[in-house]
Amino acid sequence: MMVSTIILCITYAVIIWDKLNRAIVALLGASVMVVIGALDQNEALKGIDWNTIGLLTGMMILVSVSRRSGMFEYLAIWSAQKAKASPAGILLLLQLTTAVVSALLDNVTTVLLVVPVTLAITKELDVPPYPFLFAEVFASNIGGTATLIGDPPNILIGSLAGLDFNAFIIHLTPVIIVVMAAQAVMIHLLWGKALKSTPARRALVMGMSAKETILDWTLLKQSLVVLVAVIVAFVLARPLHLEPATIALAGAAVLMFLDNWQHHTEKQSQNVHRTFSDVEWITIFFFIGLFIVVHGVEVGGLLHLLANELVAATGGNLASAGYAILWASAFLSAIVDNIPFVATMIPLIKSMARVPFRFVTYALYGMPMMVVSVAICHVYVWWRYF
Repeated sequence: MMVSTIILCITYAVIIWDKLNRAIVALLGASVMVVIGALDQNEALKGIDWNTIGLLTGMMILVSVSRRSGMFEYLAIWSAQKAKASPAGILLLLQLTTAVVSALLDNVTTVLLVVPVTLAITKELDVPPYPFLFAEVFASNIGGTATLIGDPPNILIGSLAGLDFNAFIIHLTPVIIVVMAAQAVMIHLLWGKALKSTPARRALVMGMSAKETILDWTLLKQSLVVLVAVIVAFVLARPLHLEPATIALAGAAVLMFLDNWQHHTEKQSQNVHRTFSDVEWITIFFFIGLFIVVHGVEVGGLLHLLANELVAATGGNLASAGYAILWASAFLSAIVDNIPFVATMIPLIKSMARVPFRFVTYALYGMPMMVVSVAICHVYVWWRYF
């Protein structure tokens, strides 16, 4: 147990240090687990949750193909025009749009696609972009929590705990709506009321053509049909006796087929290569390595020991144990899990928007949002389950 625990601690310490790619760190940790004999190769492979890996890969492929239609850019401009180009209204609608899309697709990809359009809109309105960018990042994180497929941790929890798509909708979506409303109010009080633009500037935004952002109408229709079919299949997964990974990979295969069947072989190869290049293989292999490291610790008995200690510390009180896990998970995730997300967002926003902020600046706004969100979840858990 001691050896596997040391490997786990070193692996997480290097991930937090953030000087070496997290996939490399996780795979090195997994390799050491096997080489030193904490796990044999067969046992290590048993520790990998292939349902999680398949679901992640399938959804990434779906996003890769559908994004080429231009649907995300269309949604951003449509939201701005529905708000009549009012900066405060755009701030609110872009948050809601980002949250909804992030609930159905990968949150990092959602932000990466929405940000360029957001910057174009704020430039036309002559307003500072950072309130919109911060709001979209926060909304993406919150919205991604609402469903099984919105965020990799959800996929992991759902697979290991045997929770289906409907369970996330029933138990998480209600509180996420409340959290999202609280965030929207905080964002409005912090920035929304101060955002002003001239009528002439607003007319420029109203004159933007959302339809021109659609690059391929056929692909858009195909993507929407497949995405809707995949979501419906997730809802019906239990009576259909299908795993989420099967649904996601089948949807990905169907969409790639629809996108390529009319092209010649060389063009098909180019499209498939581009699609697979968009898959976040770093995340996939990070999960594979981490599955093996955590399985080594589980086999060593550490997780069982920690579970017993938690029960003893809380006197066997289920509510106290739940609250402890809730708050500990929130603060630890702010350090460990969100490093890849924040590391992606900060360079992006700095380079594209020329907004001079660092990790500390992000934490200055993000930490209060997180505390308020977790406090709301605490009350929700108490009210609904205890």
